[in-house]
Amino acid sequence: MKKLLPLGAAIAIAATLTGCETQQQQVAVAAPVYDCVFPDSPTTPAPGWVCDEPVEGVEVSAVGSSQKSAAGHSHMKQMAATDARVQLAQRMKVHVQNMVKQYVETTGAGDTETVDRVMTSVTKQITDESLVGSRIYKTRTSPSGTLYVLIGLDDMKTEEAAKAALKTSMNNERALWQQFKAQKGHDELAEEIAKYREAN
Repeated sequence: MKKLLPLGAAIAIAATLTGCETQQQQVAVAAPVYDCVFPDSPTTPAPGWVCDEPVEGVEVSAVGSSQKSAAGHSHMKQMAATDARVQLAQRMKVHVQNMVKQYVETTGAGDTETVDRVMTSVTKQITDESLVGSRIYKTRTSPSGTLYVLIGLDDMKTEEAAKAALKTSMNNERALWQQFKAQKGHDELAEEIAKYREAN
């Protein structure tokens, strides 16, 4: 015949188990939640720019990273900066496309097909040369050793890169740009598109 635990012992065990469960629930609830964490260390808070938050004074920016390497910090920084510049070129393309789109919406220039061709032509001109003024603004190393860098262009450099891309595209695609806005000179049109961006 099986022996049963005395009633007092059974209550004590139940209370202990319930207490442990409540303590575990409190620990789970108390875990902090951060707005931004390092992608490779999701429990560690990171500065906002790691999560693509805007940085004052940096018009267009991108974040690059490099895993910990035996080649050293300088190598990691170079690799992270290269990663960021690739993304920065993509963001500049979008930035310049938005300038052209804004200009078109304001002036009513060009039909849809021509505008699409113009945007394609301009974005082809965003190259490494366009990003010459880009620089590293911030760096941070995560607990696991991954290096993060913020690369960006300030307002003036962004404007110069955008105008350069527009003018190069205009020189390479004269017929297309004349179709887009026949009565404006190339330099004048580039300046006008840039002005619309600055005004808004």
